Amino acid sequence: MREIQFREALREALSEEMRKNENIFLMGEEVAQYNGAYKVSQGMLDEFGDKRVIDTPIAELGFAGIGVGAAMNGLLPVVEFMTFNFSLVAIDQIINGAAKILSMSGGQFSCPIVFRGPTGNAGQLGAQHSQNFENWYANCPGLKVVVPSTPYNAKGLLKQAILDPDPVIFMESEVMYGDKGDVPEGEYYLELGKANIVKEGTDVTIVTFGKMLTRVVNPAAEELAKEGINVEVIDLLTVRPIDYATIINSVKKTNRLVIVEEAWPLASLSSEITFNVQKHAFDHLDAPILRINCADVPLPYAPTLIAASLPNAERVVKAVKEVMYVNK
Repeated sequence: MREIQFREALREALSEEMRKNENIFLMGEEVAQYNGAYKVSQGMLDEFGDKRVIDTPIAELGFAGIGVGAAMNGLLPVVEFMTFNFSLVAIDQIINGAAKILSMSGGQFSCPIVFRGPTGNAGQLGAQHSQNFENWYANCPGLKVVVPSTPYNAKGLLKQAILDPDPVIFMESEVMYGDKGDVPEGEYYLELGKANIVKEGTDVTIVTFGKMLTRVVNPAAEELAKEGINVEVIDLLTVRPIDYATIINSVKKTNRLVIVEEAWPLASLSSEITFNVQKHAFDHLDAPILRINCADVPLPYAPTLIAASLPNAERVVKAVKEVMYVNK
């Protein structure tokens, strides 16, 4: 094992697969000459050349469409959005193109493409650059949606996503590119659609994904442990498909559930998980399911209002105690 940054893990995944298959290419704004806005593609232009690491104009709809057409014709594009906020410009190509072409062509055309880039808030970047659209894309049949949380699973999941026959939305929490973590030597792949039990516990199940794991849930779990409360933490990793079996089996053990998601509450992934757990594990619940989302407003600019809007460890600790009927 060695410790590397999140961005390095993504770079290794891309480079390893591109070395094995010349049909794989990367394109997006500033991915080549500038080495990537977040330095994920640093050095890749020198290794693979400008036919496979391609700088695009600021035209997401255009280069997303080029990617979809290339995938339909046998190539394996990886399309980088400088932020998934900008993917809204290209959403017609993703939803009405990539996600539907296999069905609408009667199986004649597949679309093996990866759309990747940063998601979520990263501080004072304004409401238009601080959004979470994981639930939007997860709502669309034909797509797979991956949100890694560590360098280890970022590398293994991206390698698998590149080889997947379906279009994959690969969303990387924007503040995590400099995070360090242990990654094995050599190549490995992680199955899409399989959640990870980060911490086993007996009292309450906490379900989360992306940077909420490291920034919010893990600190909350440590604080709760000091008070003798043993939570089980599940990292979804893939939010379409969702690994409901792992969640439900955990709830049958702990009898309580808290969901932490950095997104607006209405029609969120936490809403969908809540429905499925109450449908399949209702008799095992000893308390109502609680969820923690960001405030139902565009993210403010003022740091104090940002802090008030986002999920935090204190809110998780309070929710866990509430479902345990502690300090009420």
